[in-house]
Amino acid sequence: MVFPDFDPVFLRLGPLQFRWYGLMYICGFVAAYFIILAGVRRKGLALLKDDVADLIFTVALGVILGGRLGYILFYDLSYYLSSPLKVFAVWEGGMSFHGGLSGAILAGLYFIRKHKLSFYRLADIGFLAAPVGLGLGRIGNFINGELYGRVTDLPWGMVFPGGGSLPRHPSQLYEAFLEGLVMFIILYTLSRKVARDGVVFWSFIGLYGLFRFLVEFVREPDEKLGYFFGLFSMGQLLSLPMFLLGAVMVIRCYRRG
Repeated sequence: MVFPDFDPVFLRLGPLQFRWYGLMYICGFVAAYFIILAGVRRKGLALLKDDVADLIFTVALGVILGGRLGYILFYDLSYYLSSPLKVFAVWEGGMSFHGGLSGAILAGLYFIRKHKLSFYRLADIGFLAAPVGLGLGRIGNFINGELYGRVTDLPWGMVFPGGGSLPRHPSQLYEAFLEGLVMFIILYTLSRKVARDGVVFWSFIGLYGLFRFLVEFVREPDEKLGYFFGLFSMGQLLSLPMFLLGAVMVIRCYRRG
């Protein structure tokens, strides 16, 4: 299969360019607003619409700053130490999910402390919305033709513009399906069936770690890092602890009642 000839820019207004990937971020945050607002009302939290909008803005800032810092620290520290001004060149790409997750949690903790809320009660609501943003983000990666998979002879392998002449796994679509649709269905079901605080949050942590670890076996590793121990990518080294910690904490939440 030949990669569709997507234009990464969906709208041009003079010198301004609006890209699909940025649009996916915006759609993810808008969807998160309505999902969180519905969850706040369902759980009876003392938050107004403006408070939810403030939460989305705070977390979005944490995602962007954390994602950028995480990419610099985990994937290309030497390059940014030699060219420090490139830290601000976000239009050239370079975001890390694990850094973005850390930034989102820290931003959420700031909001929770400010409004004197329970961490788990709000985190369970907030992270129910996360798979929607993840799924849309992976679709944005696919449109950009980036973060593609390893070479494959499967019939749905695709020849990506920057991946040479051989077909590769469309790993962005695998992740959009697992981290987006599948994870949202699981977390939504848990949010309706399980009353224990923290289960949805830790299930998100564990499921993301599991899905990312598995997909990384068919995803092309970062060219600057390659493989660790001859087998694992940086994404797997960062995701495996998430899966283990998430599984342990879900069990603990059930035992605590």
